[in-house]
Amino acid sequence: MKGSRKDCMAVNGSYNAKDIQVLEGLEAVRRRPGMYVGGTDIKALHHLVYEVVDNSIDEALAGVCTRIEIVIHPNLSVTVTDNGRGIPVDMHPTEKKSALEVVMTKLHAGGKFGGGGYKVSGGLHGVGVSAVNALSEWCEVEVRRDGQVHFQRYERGYPQEPVKVIRKAKADETGTSTTFKYDPMIFTESLEFRFDTLVQRFREMAFVTRGTTIYFLDERSNREMTFYFEGGITSFVRYLNRNRETLHPVVHVEKEIERIGIECAVQYTDAYTESVYSFANTINTIDGGTHLTGMRAALTRVVNDYARKSGLLKDADPNFSGDDTREGLTAIVSIKHPDPQFESQTKVKLMNPEVQTYVAQVVGEACSTFLEENPQAAKAIIAKCLTSARARDAARKARDLVIRKSALESLTLPGKLADCSERDSSKTELYIVEGDSAGGSAKQGRDRHFQAILPLRGKILNTERARLDKILGNNEVRALISALGTGIGDNFDLTGLRYGRVIIMTDADVDGSHIRTLLLTFFFRYMPTLIDDGHLYIAQPPLFRIAYKNQVHYAYNDADKDKLLKSLGVSVDKVTLSRYKGLGEMNPTQLWDTTMNPINRTLLQVAVDDAAEADRTFDMLMGDAVDPRKRFIQTHAKSVRNLDI
Repeated sequence: MKGSRKDCMAVNGSYNAKDIQVLEGLEAVRRRPGMYVGGTDIKALHHLVYEVVDNSIDEALAGVCTRIEIVIHPNLSVTVTDNGRGIPVDMHPTEKKSALEVVMTKLHAGGKFGGGGYKVSGGLHGVGVSAVNALSEWCEVEVRRDGQVHFQRYERGYPQEPVKVIRKAKADETGTSTTFKYDPMIFTESLEFRFDTLVQRFREMAFVTRGTTIYFLDERSNREMTFYFEGGITSFVRYLNRNRETLHPVVHVEKEIERIGIECAVQYTDAYTESVYSFANTINTIDGGTHLTGMRAALTRVVNDYARKSGLLKDADPNFSGDDTREGLTAIVSIKHPDPQFESQTKVKLMNPEVQTYVAQVVGEACSTFLEENPQAAKAIIAKCLTSARARDAARKARDLVIRKSALESLTLPGKLADCSERDSSKTELYIVEGDSAGGSAKQGRDRHFQAILPLRGKILNTERARLDKILGNNEVRALISALGTGIGDNFDLTGLRYGRVIIMTDADVDGSHIRTLLLTFFFRYMPTLIDDGHLYIAQPPLFRIAYKNQVHYAYNDADKDKLLKSLGVSVDKVTLSRYKGLGEMNPTQLWDTTMNPINRTLLQVAVDDAAEADRTFDMLMGDAVDPRKRFIQTHAKSVRNLDI
């Protein structure tokens, strides 16, 4: 038994009134950044940018801003500029200081609480920009308002001087510019902003803020992008479906109920998975919420009602399930709410119960009208749902067979899983390797206590082009599902996961890359929770073995090789250089030392920063359409390294 509360008090010291800490002002943010921006990792770093841009988006939603500019500077500071009204700078009646200073230094301060400044807003808690200020080494704000340009500088949240006028504003010049440099004392890892991640977020913002220009410049690489979409979320759906065969034009509806703006765009395609995304006051609610639930419920009800009424679904047939009516669906639901309730400050899930009813009503009416007025499109959608229902039934039988087989055979799998002895899943690892040769080396080189090996024979099925029933007929996929213990699709249950880390370990050649992509496609489409919860990794085997003066070194790419040769002070002709074509070329000891030993190895954790963009990318790389893939290859051909001919 662990020590009692009395023991803890004796070890840790007193626990009296004087020991209760009260964190004043922005100090709470600096001490607990996870509560305000989700942590101190790369995701939280990007969240700082989003919080500042959200303020500008709020101005656009209020109809007083048409352009937002974001610039990343070489020193990793970021400037966000808009042509909105500008943050008020006059004296605050109770705080007795400039309203700008109040907004930048006080939590829960802003123009979004009384209902006068903003009809709807994304920055609802009033902690966004003040939290960014608190977590910045320095921050400077320039406000163009009332014919003057006002300025104030802060360091780690504290103003360095009162708000002052630095010049006259140009004619009709209004808006706010915020420049901040994140604090390395808080974000202690070596972090840098990712252009592609930010671009994806700004593209989404532009889609759901129709008619607003968003310009993004990265001065580190001189890459820039400008977004402007007159079509709003209808354009978003077309963008997501541009590589897919669509069954009908986009169905779009926009309506206001009880001061809540509801907008939805829907289109069915020939795909086998759904691509559905939800937004609340332009914020991507990645965990969905009541607006997403309302939309899905409405679609399922309307499709079933039409199928019954038109005789396409017989009396003896069961109703379509939600999964049946969402196969091949691409949809965006976006709501504008004057008082939205989110699950947390990071705003990943909408909680307002009334939204579900209103969204279901609006979407239901629009989709019902569309089906009635477009019988050919309706027939194609119902046919898609019927095929999906039959395939889902076949998949259920195949899935049950996989589960029964794994139970009967006690995990003696077709893939010849070499299991580990440890039963605590938080300590175990499963290496998925290609072929018997690499599998043999991995089995001999591993630590049998906590590392399991699953060799795959050949390439698994491309799960982007197949339904679940066909996927479950593939021996290698079935072996993988049984080894993981989580089930798949509707029956996926993370609590059954037998390995804390699932590691894809393939050769550093074209075939290895293809197998890795096939596996990533499978996990993204059918086990996304595995990725979201941080269980999926990619091993990084070395590409070169360099022997010099009785010492052996390993390099993971050309840059590593050049750096190593430089550190040794020798040219390439003075060393014995071997280039590994595959994992099978390494003996078990070498594989353990370089790729499997937790002390020495490098693992890449698989994460999805933007689900919509990942969905489009997998569709483009692994889907049926050839032209988009051909364009991608031609565009990036000159960037390829280590291509084996």
